Amino acid sequence: MKKINKYYLFFLLIFFANPSFATEIEFFMSLKKNEVNLRQGPSLKYPIKLIYKKKYLPVVILDKSGAFRKIKDFENNTGWIHIALLTKKKSAINTKNNSILFKKPTIYSKPIARLEAGRLVLIKKCNLKWCKITSGNFDGWINRSFLWGSVK
Repeated sequence: MKKINKYYLFFLLIFFANPSFATEIEFFMSLKKNEVNLRQGPSLKYPIKLIYKKKYLPVVILDKSGAFRKIKDFENNTGWIHIALLTKKKSAINTKNNSILFKKPTIYSKPIARLEAGRLVLIKKCNLKWCKITSGNFDGWINRSFLWGSVK
């Protein structure tokens, strides 16, 4: 019989004793349709808490139960949404008022537009400090720290 390495055993003990390693499932998704019901529980039998009216609104997935996902939105509303009404399309909310959209990922490039706080943007790609986004008729780069959503 093989002798178990004491470091391996220690690692397994720490990994399974700390629930944050095994149950960490928080990630972003976005709403698939223009009208999505947020429910109080994980079933169509539960009452509707509110109705979202914005396609691609980013939400954080907190938990799952069957075909339903518990979500949290930008305003900290929580509830349950059916998985069929969610998509992996990357989107975010601008959090800084009058943030500037640049032509290139540097503050020294040409400014294209100013974005108000709360503006929904679609993300094309991100690097360490900048995200290339689309908002309305504008394409450009914005500081990653100004966004709440799928910036990974």
